[in-house]
Amino acid sequence: MASEPESEAPAWEVDEGLPQPTDPFIQKYYEGREALIEQEKAQRSDESFRQSLTPLAATACAIVSRIRAEEHQTLWTDAHVDHAPVPGVNHYPGMMFSLAKERMEQSRTYQILRKMPKGALLHAHMDAMIDADFLVDQLLNTEGMVLQASQPLDTAEAREQASVTFQYSSSLTSTTCSIWDESYQPGQLVPATVASEMFPGGPDGFKAWVVSRSTISPDESLNHHHGIDAVWKKFRSCFIILGSILRYEPIFRASLQRLFRQLRDDGLQWADFRMAFVTKFWRKGQDKADEGQEALFQAFDEELQSFQATEEGKRWWGCRFIWTTLRIYGKRDMVEHMKQCIAIKKAFPHLIAGYDVVGQEDQGRTLADLTPELFWFKKRCMEAGVSIPFFFHAGECLGDGDETDQNLFDAILLGTRRIGHGFSLYKHPLLIELVKQKKILIEACPISNEVLRLTSSIKSHPLPALLARGVPVALCNDDPAVLGVGKNGLTHDFWQALQGWENLGLEGLGSLADNSVRYATFERDQDNKEWSKDIKDGKYGEGVRATRMREWTAQWNEFCQWIIMEFAEYASDEDEV
Repeated sequence: MASEPESEAPAWEVDEGLPQPTDPFIQKYYEGREALIEQEKAQRSDESFRQSLTPLAATACAIVSRIRAEEHQTLWTDAHVDHAPVPGVNHYPGMMFSLAKERMEQSRTYQILRKMPKGALLHAHMDAMIDADFLVDQLLNTEGMVLQASQPLDTAEAREQASVTFQYSSSLTSTTCSIWDESYQPGQLVPATVASEMFPGGPDGFKAWVVSRSTISPDESLNHHHGIDAVWKKFRSCFIILGSILRYEPIFRASLQRLFRQLRDDGLQWADFRMAFVTKFWRKGQDKADEGQEALFQAFDEELQSFQATEEGKRWWGCRFIWTTLRIYGKRDMVEHMKQCIAIKKAFPHLIAGYDVVGQEDQGRTLADLTPELFWFKKRCMEAGVSIPFFFHAGECLGDGDETDQNLFDAILLGTRRIGHGFSLYKHPLLIELVKQKKILIEACPISNEVLRLTSSIKSHPLPALLARGVPVALCNDDPAVLGVGKNGLTHDFWQALQGWENLGLEGLGSLADNSVRYATFERDQDNKEWSKDIKDGKYGEGVRATRMREWTAQWNEFCQWIIMEFAEYASDEDEV
C-alpha cells in the first residue's frame, strides 16, 4: 500500500498525538498487511498462471483492469448518459444477469472478452444450446413438422401449463382441427404451420409462445422467493419442447452447423457436450422414430466432419459426448440406459468420452443410492472392453450436510474426473483438499446457478472461495438457450466473473481458459494413470493435450498483443511493455 503524500498535519491531530500514515511504524504495518495479502494470493489456483505471464500479457491485463474500472464509474451507474434509467432497477457491476445483459453487451470489456481465446467448453447440455428463435424458424420451414398437446390449448393457462411436443409426420399436411379450440382431442397431431396461422396472436404470437415455453424469462429468474423447485419445474419442461424439435434429422443437422459456428466465433475450439438421449431421433422423412441413438450419432459425426472441412472449422479441434442418464430413473430404466451407452461407445468410440447422471439433485436419486448400478456399469464396461469414466454432476444444491449435498463425497469416491457445478463444495474443507490432491476440476456455471436460484447474483457466488483455496476450475455455460443468454459461447459467463470478482481480472480468466484445455477429453480412453499424468504435465507433456495447450498459449499471447494495440490509450508508464 503506497503511503500518502507528506503534508503538514492539522494542529488538532498533533495535539492529540494522532499517528500519521508516513510514520515508520504505520508504514511497517502496511508492509505487513501487504505481505499477508500476497501470502494468501499465493494459495490461489491461478497463481502459477499469473507468475508465468509474459510482460506483454501482464500489460494487457493491466489495460483491461483500467477499462473495467472506468466502466464501473460510467456504464454501471444510473447517471450514464447513453442509457435511460430503468424504473425500479439500480445498476451496478456484477448485478443480476437478466438485468445486466443488455448493458453488458454494449460494454468495451464485453467486446474484448468476445475476442478472447476461451479454450474448451466442458459443461454444456446440447438440448439447451440451440436458441429457441432459430428452432422455431426451422420448425415452421421444415416440411412435415406437427405438434400435439395433452389438452386443448384454448386458454392462457392451458397454453402455459399443458404438455406440448413436436415431431415429424409425412401424411398430415392439413387439418380442420384447431389445437387452440376446446374441441381439440388430446394427442391429436396438428401441422405446425396450421397451428401457427390459427394461433390467437397469429404467426408472430405463435413463435413468441413457443419461445416463452422453451426459455426461462427474466421475471422467472428474478423471482427467487418462489424457490428452486418452482424454477426447475419450468426448466424441465423447456427440455421436452426443445428436444422434440431438435430430434428431427434435418433440424438437428442444421442446428449443429449453427452451434459449431457460434462456439468457434466466441473463441472456443472444443466442447464436451452432455445429452440425456431420452427423446427418440426421427430420421429424415421417416414416420417412425428410431428405437436407438445410432442414427443421431451418425448424423453428428458427419456434421462435425463437414464443419471441420470448412475454412472456419479448420481451427475447431472437435467435440465429444458425456452420456447422461436421468437420475430420476428406477433401476431397470437406469440399467437399460447404461446398456445403450456401452453399445454406442462400441459403435462410436471417438464420440463417447464419459458418463454422468443429470437432473435436479434435490428431486432425483443420490449417487449413494445409484452406487450398485454404477459399479455394475463399470463391470459391464470392462467386460465390453471399453473405458467410460465418470464426470458427475454433484453439489448443485443449497443443502449443507443433507443427502443431496453428500453427492460430492460419492462423486470423489467413485473416481469422477471432473465435478459438474460443485456449488456446495466450499462448505467442505476436507473435500476441497481431496479435489486438489486428486486434481479434479470443477465445471462452474455461474449464470446457470443464478438463473436457477442457487445464488442471487455473481457477487454472492461461492466460486471465489474455491479459487482462493487452490481448486482447479473452468467456467461453463450449462444451458444457454433455456437460461435466456441468447448466444452460444462463454463470453457472458466470463464477463460476469470479471465484473463480480475483484481478485480475478483478465489474468484469472486466462487461467480458467487454460484449465479448460488441460481438462478436456481430447485423448481417447485414457486410464486414470494416463489421465492424471496428462493433467499434471500440461503443455510440457506429450500428446494431443500438450499440443493444444501450447496452441492456446500462443493464441492467448496474440490476444494480449491485440489488446495493447487496440486500447493503447489505456497503457501506463508503469506497465512492463
